[in-house]
Amino acid sequence: MAMNQQGRPTRPNTNAATGGYADTISGSRGLDQAEPLIFERGRTDLTGVDFPELKGGKTRLGGLERKSEIGLPGLAEPEAMRHYVRLSRKNYAIDLGIYPLGSCTMKHNPRLNEKMARLPGFGDVHPLQPQSTVQGALELIGELAHWLMTLTNTPCVAMSPKAGAHGELCGMMAIRAALDARGETGRRRVLVPESAHGTNPATAVQCGFYCDEIPANADGRVDMEAFKAKLGDDVAGIMLTNPNTCGLFERDIKEIADLIHEAGGYFYCDGANFNAIVGRVRPGDLGIDAMHINLHKTFSTPHGGGGPGSGPTVFSQALAPFAPVPYVVKKGETWHMVEHEAEARADGAEPFGRMVAFHGQMGMFTRALSYMMSHGSDGLRQVAEDSVLNANYVLARLKHVMTPAFEGTCMHEALFDDRFLKDTGVTTLDFAKAMIDEGYHPMTMYFPLVVHGAMLIEPTETESKSGLDRFCDVLEGLAEAAKSGDAARFVSAPVHAPVKRLDETRAARNPVLVWQESEDQPQAAE
Repeated sequence: MAMNQQGRPTRPNTNAATGGYADTISGSRGLDQAEPLIFERGRTDLTGVDFPELKGGKTRLGGLERKSEIGLPGLAEPEAMRHYVRLSRKNYAIDLGIYPLGSCTMKHNPRLNEKMARLPGFGDVHPLQPQSTVQGALELIGELAHWLMTLTNTPCVAMSPKAGAHGELCGMMAIRAALDARGETGRRRVLVPESAHGTNPATAVQCGFYCDEIPANADGRVDMEAFKAKLGDDVAGIMLTNPNTCGLFERDIKEIADLIHEAGGYFYCDGANFNAIVGRVRPGDLGIDAMHINLHKTFSTPHGGGGPGSGPTVFSQALAPFAPVPYVVKKGETWHMVEHEAEARADGAEPFGRMVAFHGQMGMFTRALSYMMSHGSDGLRQVAEDSVLNANYVLARLKHVMTPAFEGTCMHEALFDDRFLKDTGVTTLDFAKAMIDEGYHPMTMYFPLVVHGAMLIEPTETESKSGLDRFCDVLEGLAEAAKSGDAARFVSAPVHAPVKRLDETRAARNPVLVWQESEDQPQAAE
């Protein structure tokens, strides 16, 4: 399919209906209370906490101390509490409703995991403690590593990467180190399918490679003839996501692995969608050389709002010697953290270096292992089966009113294009905004780029049939409304949200990043 290069209107329609809401004096709508910025409602001479005046003491700020008041307003204690409670009510979270973001796997995080991560000894462990005092923590890292290697059928795993893209970087750095060790410094071309994860090209370039794109075929998978035509003695490897970003299993993955190895390259597999095949397929059996695993996607650790996260990277026998330090080994009855490259080389390894200051993210390790042990191998297999079942249920429920991007069944994500919105005056963005009015977080939009007006839905394994039915009823109703000519309900949506639709172009070009007091703002004394 053609690359999505669709332009779309970004300015809200100011003439559309307001959704039936009458204007209120307060700006509130029942229990959806309006809440101004703390700068707008607070006073600089007010605080809910009293601190004694500081006396004596010499400043150590080197002349950088503040010369004037900071101008930060305060609130009385009850008002401060109400301010933040009101703001919290405007958040959308997985505990409030379904989070159908495709390629993200936003699912329920069991509270048991949180309880384990906060146990004394895990919750307060410090990376600078002597190894003799943290044997339990090192054993936990070793146990989690064992689970990951077993589930992927690989002999080695680097636990230190902090997230998916970091793990991806780890895998590509190991590939570069292996090529350099072979003296093949001319191999710098990396094949990247159109359906690969979006960070793959950036990672390859950061490691000194350049990318050569492989087109997708009509089925949304790697075009094998195009792939074979691009093989050569300058190919370093391939970066392939499986299941891919279209939510489809790459049927030719074993042949792809064999061909890239015959050409002298390595196979990096993006493990972002491992949750769709965990317990069912071992990527090592398919011929992968490196694959990162998102603990927050497959093993239910929180996303973390940008961090800290965890993206362990598994390696084949060919790349295992080049895995980074640190790593955990068991010597007799004692667990040991190999911290330095020299120590690793003494054991016959050739690590490419060190990626982080310490050993990974202990909290995420504890949560992930708790999830694995509470589910067991059979439970993890069911997780994959249920995630695929739920996605195909959504696909089956909606394909009569929305247009699936590809024929047949999917894996863990149901992908639709915007053909069903043709000539309606409604775009993918409009459709997503209308979902907000219905109380649902939108799906992933306009991605993957190989699908025009893409709507990528991942229900995950944690959603019930009744919950999916409610969700599908809403999308079905919206699709029928768009087709019936009711464009007005879409072009200004959301009208029921705390923040209304923005002019996205204006917001991008003229962003307002700080609050500034209006010059004509009336004062109490006036």
